Amino acid sequence: MNQQDVCILLGLNRANQEIRKAARELKSTSEVIDRWEQSLKPVDAKWVKATLAWQESSNQGVIGFYDHEYPDRLRQIDDPPWLLFYQGRAELINATGIAIVGSRKASHSGLHATDWFAGECAENGLVVVSGLAMGIDAQAHKSAIESGRTIAVLGTGIDQIYPARNRQLHRLISHQGVLISEFPPGIQARMDHFPRRNRIISGISHGVVVMEAALRSGSISTALAAINQGRHVGAVPGPLFASEHEGCHWLIRQGAELLYHPQQVAEWVGVDFKQGPAKTQPQPITESLANDKLLANVGLEVTSVDKLIERSGLSAAKVTEQLLLLELQGAVAAVPGGYIRVGRR
Repeated sequence: MNQQDVCILLGLNRANQEIRKAARELKSTSEVIDRWEQSLKPVDAKWVKATLAWQESSNQGVIGFYDHEYPDRLRQIDDPPWLLFYQGRAELINATGIAIVGSRKASHSGLHATDWFAGECAENGLVVVSGLAMGIDAQAHKSAIESGRTIAVLGTGIDQIYPARNRQLHRLISHQGVLISEFPPGIQARMDHFPRRNRIISGISHGVVVMEAALRSGSISTALAAINQGRHVGAVPGPLFASEHEGCHWLIRQGAELLYHPQQVAEWVGVDFKQGPAKTQPQPITESLANDKLLANVGLEVTSVDKLIERSGLSAAKVTEQLLLLELQGAVAAVPGGYIRVGRR
């Protein structure tokens, strides 16, 4: 992508709604120039330079709205991103995706259900899409990454690690899955970025699964965007009086599908679902994991990272690395305040 294309596409981000709507019907940046060159606002040279520089490294790049690699599903939404920055396996961007989203403060049962749904979806050839937030999002990515089939949609530039606690997962996805964002490198997190991220999560997916969500939450925002975009929407129910399930129950009442098995999600896209072994209850962890020096210091009560560093005698970097591996193996789960010991699905 050359400098002129970048300037035009960045300019469309700042154009009025009428121009953006009409530009979706065009075929190239040349047509945009012919019609609105004088109407587009000037673009900060810093972001043009950052965009061009991002293309120079391997394993990453930029896809413009008029490029044939741009995902058709995303092109169809009302307010598509004009540029998509990516890092990782670009071919996943156009694969059949299912979004799995939910609370940052996920319960043990919510993480367990997410592990099951995301793992089964990935094993059946679907790409699991989420937002790399703590809780349900992070679990969805971790459970899918073993098959290398996950997309993380960011509300920052891809070079920004947010939240910082997901640094190792961010790095892992950049090699085995793919990170995408509409924001140029260097753009930091802002509250208004996340609703914009959410409409990409739903837009690039064939359907959205809500695992746990309060009534007022980003997950409900993603589900509503999916409804407006004509996507499938399903929600996993929970205990009647649990506030973290109020959003799911409300969605079901509005017509979202009540989900109790990953096969329902596969049916949305016509995938011939292959049932794995029954995974209704957590299974005991393996003997090899039980002997792990770090795991021996994680119990059923929440244990902080500082405590784990102190008890294990390992460095902070080593503890962080080991915790990510243990999460991927289904031996521990990240919860508010630290980690707890769990079984794999």
